[in-house]
Amino acid sequence: MTLIADINIINKKDIRKFSLDDLKAWLVEQGEKPFRAKQVYEWLWKHSANSFADMNNVSLALREKLEQHFAINAVQVATEQLSNDGTIKSAFKLYDNNIVEGVLIPHDERKTACVSSQVGCSLTCKFCATGYMDRLRNLDAAEIYDQVVRINEQSLRQYGTPLTNIVYMGMGEPMLNYANVMKSIERITAHDGLGMAARRITVSTAGIAKMIKKMADDGVKANLALSLHAANDVKRNEIMPINETNSLEALKDALTHYHEVTGRKVTYEYIVFENFNDTLEDAEELYRFSKIIPCKVNLIEYNPIANADFVNTNDDRWQKFLYYLADRGVQVNVRRSRGKDIDAACGQLAVKEQKEA
Repeated sequence: MTLIADINIINKKDIRKFSLDDLKAWLVEQGEKPFRAKQVYEWLWKHSANSFADMNNVSLALREKLEQHFAINAVQVATEQLSNDGTIKSAFKLYDNNIVEGVLIPHDERKTACVSSQVGCSLTCKFCATGYMDRLRNLDAAEIYDQVVRINEQSLRQYGTPLTNIVYMGMGEPMLNYANVMKSIERITAHDGLGMAARRITVSTAGIAKMIKKMADDGVKANLALSLHAANDVKRNEIMPINETNSLEALKDALTHYHEVTGRKVTYEYIVFENFNDTLEDAEELYRFSKIIPCKVNLIEYNPIANADFVNTNDDRWQKFLYYLADRGVQVNVRRSRGKDIDAACGQLAVKEQKEA
């Protein structure tokens, strides 16, 4: 029975792939009043219904009809880890039994959700656990949206407050799943969705130059972050193979276009690795790159993984690196590693869940 039920779920189309107009047209074909579409749509997105049975202002007959034709492929929490510092790392189970990760990062007045955009990743960044996984598929917009819903539930339960921020910095490269990522942002910010402000959302990319330009040209209101980690091509090629086809020069051009179109600053993410990118020469290269357009730099403490030999630089080099940038007027934020006592590094928990499965 379970196997048959799972096959039926997979074979049914997720109703959340329908636009409001598509849903209205289908309901009219079924002899329903057009206003029913708005009711169903709000249940799906504003109220995040996990089943058609939840839609208590919709007739039983219509709920049964929807159940017969469609599925709601809701994302569920498979495993949840609570760190001593309050970070919550979750392995989310998708309808097809694939696993992705999400993280709730609490910090003073902010509660930030870090969400995934792909199952695995194709970019093979040498310091990232997800980079050692195959990319199995893109997440659809509803699966990204559901991660936010589940993490918001965790925030309310653990801290009594809702999410304030969302970062697309989990598994996968958001710019290689552009359409679904942008659709998820549209639903997260919509008045008949979660109603969050776009300025509270950040999309992080390893550096897909043409998609940075597209994000600007499409008028996306969310913020942009670039995972930089080295400001010269030789070093960046070594740890981020995507740089071989999206060089720093190409990224400079894309970022300049982005700022000219949007007028917004970007964030550069920079993990300071010991004996790799932690010298004052490296800091000078980062300083020069930071002068291209208005920006801020997040210096990030590394959360080591078993697959890679990278470790954090020592405190002395960290401080010298930080002050070198700050003394030259660069806006620098320090991002300390969270969840050190759990599988908090990107991809760690998903790899563990897959191995156990």
